Amino acid sequence: MRKIIAAILVSTLPFPAFAAAAEPTAEVDGAQVADEKAAIPVETAQPSERSIPFRGGKLAYTVTPGTLLLRDNDGNPIASMFYVAYTVDRPKDAPPRPVTFLFNGGPGSASMYLHMGSFGPLKMDMSKVGVAQPGPNPLLPNPETMLDKTDLVFLDAITTGFSRPVGDASNEDFWGVDQDIDAFARGIQRYLTLYDRWQSPKFLIGESYGTMRAGGLVRVLQDRGMQTKGVVVISTVFRYSPAMDPGTDQLYVSYLPSYAVTAAYHNRLSSDVPSDVGQLADEAREFANGPYLLALQKGNDLSKAERNQMAEQLSRFTGLSAQFVLDNNLRVEPTRFRKELLRDQRRTIGRLDARFTAIDADAGGATPEFDAAGFAFSGAFISAVNDYLLRDLEYETDLIYRPSSGSMIGDKWDFTHRIPGFGRINVAATTMPDLALSIRRDPHLKVLDLNGYYDLATPFGGAEYDLKRIILDDERKDNILYRYYPSGHMIYVEPSSARQIKEDLDDFYDDIVNNLEM
Repeated sequence: MRKIIAAILVSTLPFPAFAAAAEPTAEVDGAQVADEKAAIPVETAQPSERSIPFRGGKLAYTVTPGTLLLRDNDGNPIASMFYVAYTVDRPKDAPPRPVTFLFNGGPGSASMYLHMGSFGPLKMDMSKVGVAQPGPNPLLPNPETMLDKTDLVFLDAITTGFSRPVGDASNEDFWGVDQDIDAFARGIQRYLTLYDRWQSPKFLIGESYGTMRAGGLVRVLQDRGMQTKGVVVISTVFRYSPAMDPGTDQLYVSYLPSYAVTAAYHNRLSSDVPSDVGQLADEAREFANGPYLLALQKGNDLSKAERNQMAEQLSRFTGLSAQFVLDNNLRVEPTRFRKELLRDQRRTIGRLDARFTAIDADAGGATPEFDAAGFAFSGAFISAVNDYLLRDLEYETDLIYRPSSGSMIGDKWDFTHRIPGFGRINVAATTMPDLALSIRRDPHLKVLDLNGYYDLATPFGGAEYDLKRIILDDERKDNILYRYYPSGHMIYVEPSSARQIKEDLDDFYDDIVNNLEM
């Protein structure tokens, strides 16, 4: 009998300096925690025909849960990668349909958040998501599905979902920046071969740590002869340092615009700030990258008068008292901001979505007891993916679906990464040089960066800092596009944002596909 577990988990790894901050994880059987070396499994595929109402008509599709057998360079089986593919038959003599590979992050997160909440033909009903309004959260036809534009393949990282090492491979063989990228590259290549999709226009969509994966993956796929037409990054983070290094202040600069829009949402700012979230973000961004950054760079040379003046300005943008800002040396960490902003109401604010609030047992503590948004989302998504795969699609497996392998990974993830062209290992992992090289190689490659204003896990200021500093000339810098939404880390769960995302993605795909040389 299948055993289904539900637990609290956070979808993706947070912004660098707080990567290890209390991340709830899924419980698994002791037998599952152990390295799972077993007989080499055969590849599976269990297709079924489905349809949904869509834009006044019907969208018919094939859904296929299955596994891909990954092999090393010597042909030895190393992993079984689980996927769920959604495909639409193309008219006779029509060009190949685009195919998009999607994945969440972690590292160590299955792709259930994107799968159950974003662009597939079915989407979880989010109207009751929240601690005060528990589920059930059924899957409903998704009016914002991308299946009308592209086939979709959701991939689970090895040791997550139903993906497992096989043969002589161990879990640790896949727990690292480059190891993980290599596994996804092999999985994508195998899918293209298995389903004769090499001539299809290919896209990647990654979320959170999945954006860092995407940055390296597009370059590795190029190295192996596969051109990617477009990359969509959601809740972006490409660097895991130097924000972790003491004395490096970019973290605080990157977070300040997110603090400002969050404080405004909770009515903690004065009436002289812009009421429009986009205008406020612009004003806070200008202040953060100007006077605030210059003040932090002065370090101990900042005079007492300058320090007090800066504290007052930060108070205006954050809703925190000037004294609290001074007590934190003008550098308020995200967890402290989440605890302090509504302390007088005995409330904390969410990390994945700062619009959520929670109550801690200790209102005088320094950091929140848990993430209100993460708790509200995780249980609903875990229930939905298990019910959908095991009951609705009747997928046959003896494995437990792992929403996360984060508790297994712990601090074992290898963040070293070989930077292309530098001939060395970069200890402070970043895949920005990979993405930049990919664009320089292929002038037609486009990147679409999607961010939620109320995301305190991967703030939009950090995404801008990363992407606007990759080495591109004037002819290529416009290959990167930016879009913003009044939502949190999982931007697609908010209805108005989901509708706008659909429009932005349609434009992105149409611009690329309609200009292909067939």
